[in-house]
Amino acid sequence: MRQRSLIAITAALAAGALTLTACGSRDDDGGGSDSGNGGTTVVIGVDAPLTGDLSALGLGIKNSADLAAKTANKEKYVEGITFKIEALDDQGQASVGQQNATKLVANDDVLGVVGPLNSSVGESMQKVFDQAKLVEVSPANTNPALTQGVKWQTEKVRPYKSYFRTATTDAVQGPFAAQYVFNDAKKKKVFVIDDKKTYGAGLAATFTDEFKKLGGKVVGTEHINPDSKDFNAVATKVKNSGADVVYYGGEYPQAGPLSKQIKEAGAKIPLVGGDGIYSGDFIKLAGAAGTGDLATSVGAPVEELPSAKEFVANYKAAGYKEAFEAYGGYSYDSTWAIIEAVKKVVEDNDGKLPDDARAKVVDAMQNVSFDGVTGKVAFDEFGDATNKQLTVYSVKDGDWATVKSGTFTG
Repeated sequence: MRQRSLIAITAALAAGALTLTACGSRDDDGGGSDSGNGGTTVVIGVDAPLTGDLSALGLGIKNSADLAAKTANKEKYVEGITFKIEALDDQGQASVGQQNATKLVANDDVLGVVGPLNSSVGESMQKVFDQAKLVEVSPANTNPALTQGVKWQTEKVRPYKSYFRTATTDAVQGPFAAQYVFNDAKKKKVFVIDDKKTYGAGLAATFTDEFKKLGGKVVGTEHINPDSKDFNAVATKVKNSGADVVYYGGEYPQAGPLSKQIKEAGAKIPLVGGDGIYSGDFIKLAGAAGTGDLATSVGAPVEELPSAKEFVANYKAAGYKEAFEAYGGYSYDSTWAIIEAVKKVVEDNDGKLPDDARAKVVDAMQNVSFDGVTGKVAFDEFGDATNKQLTVYSVKDGDWATVKSGTFTG
């Protein structure tokens, strides 16, 4: 994010002075509509779980995308263009995400989409967007197969040209966690649990591979039903296994109760997970039993990054009811990447959108590069973020505390 006028933006946001131009109609399919005041409205779609168990993360994504659009409008960052957010609720369900993708494609004014949160949902949306040449930038998907193909461990092949992400992948996150657990936390015997979903199973697999390479022992594995909250049978298995740590591939609605029940079963050992459990709601669900549990998350702590100070201040001033959570900075940067791509396309076409704006935005995204909230934002040949930094957090005094930041050294 370029350093902008913090005082001006913050004041405008606080006063509620930022307005979005009403969307009109346009006959061609180039994207954007006549706003009625000589300008053009471009819609940026947002797909995330806005209701249900994962809504804390999803609402943080939506709000942060909204802040980016409002900031661009306030600055008149793309001359003649007003950005508008259209947020759809996928409820964390792949089938709903696919329906949302079809709906966003049908709106000619949509030139880019931010989201989704879940890798399984992202998997269901990719083909729909790619066939429509509509760019998608996820702030949270971490499964490697989405950008590098299902055989990514042996042969990396990019499946979809229109898909990008600002979050690093589980090919990095899982091994990074394993190195911390084995080398720093000195845990040698792990019980691995996952929720059988694309994200959770993939993350658990990459953690397990690295943990074994380091010399650690997997003393048990289990898959849970993500619709359940009763994990007592699994907790008993953990207790009887002699594990000194549990690794969980999944998300906080299950991880919180799982951690609590493992401790209640008599296994006073930490639960470790990925960015899917890095939420204040995990701490609420785990209660006192969560103290000492660990999570890795993409990037460095936003609150501690000099590049994020303006974002944090503006988010607060905007008065959003929900916290920006783990993916707020990445959502802002995903939205800003779309804004940058639109800017490039408009500038290359004498100040207006071309008829094939969607395809041009996809092409422009590949070369987008800017200083964002989360650091340098750019994409490699697979559409993956070039920023590979990760952080380990621990639950301490009822909050997440930073333990270690760095990159995976494989």
